[in-house]
Amino acid sequence: MKVLCGSSSKSLATDLANKLGTVCIQATTKRFPDSEVYVRIEEESLDKEIVIVQNTYPDSNLVELFLIQDAARGLGAEKITTVVPYFGYGRQDRRFQAGEALSAQVMLKHLAVDTDRLFTIDLHKPDILRWFTKPGAKDITATTAIGNFFAHNDVDLVLAPDKGASQRAAEVAHVLGCANDHLTKTRLSGSEVVIQPSRLDARGKTVLIVDDIISTGGTIFAATNELKRLGAKKVFAVCTHGLFIGGALDKLRTVCDRVISTNTLENEVSEISVAEEVAKVI
Repeated sequence: MKVLCGSSSKSLATDLANKLGTVCIQATTKRFPDSEVYVRIEEESLDKEIVIVQNTYPDSNLVELFLIQDAARGLGAEKITTVVPYFGYGRQDRRFQAGEALSAQVMLKHLAVDTDRLFTIDLHKPDILRWFTKPGAKDITATTAIGNFFAHNDVDLVLAPDKGASQRAAEVAHVLGCANDHLTKTRLSGSEVVIQPSRLDARGKTVLIVDDIISTGGTIFAATNELKRLGAKKVFAVCTHGLFIGGALDKLRTVCDRVISTNTLENEVSEISVAEEVAKVI
């Protein structure tokens, strides 16, 4: 078994290969003047079993993944396990309005063409994997890796940004051996909203806010400001997938004591590797 990656997730692919005791091969990719992608795996042949690590975000990485899969088959790969660290289009799991595309289903249907097993990491809605048409699809949680990373930071309270994400916060808190809660929004007027823990007091505590995705960071920014106003000693923010759109990271750094993400999306704060969790499942 060898690990194969394209232009995304190189750090995670390398870590994963080390955990599996094998080598990581990076496919050669380049863009033509019209932006079409060229892919070549510069090997004479491949093992019968290959693990491909590649994001499906942005769109260009999705096309690259399909071409890497085809190139691997052409070099003799009989069993392909695809690891998609950040699954693009995973949040559109229903037709909210007539005429909309069911994006999550479409992507999973096409991934199944040249994938025998599919592993994702902290999908926003894990039940979409029911649309992968082959057995062997699994969503892997990053909560153990996150908890272990913060094990020496004296975290007193782990918070989910909303009730729906409470399970993730509870799992991280279990690793850390501390309390957990979720944030609630109370609207006081048309323009005033209070964000605070639903049950527990944050005064004098080191708080860790855990989310699956940080995109614009608006909720965590507002929550951190409120937690500091309520007397929290420190506030850390962590996510699995750090998109940090529109200067979100710089904005969060003005209020959070630390902002961290895993290496599903490579960025300047992707300090937590999920390679060990993926290796265990493989």
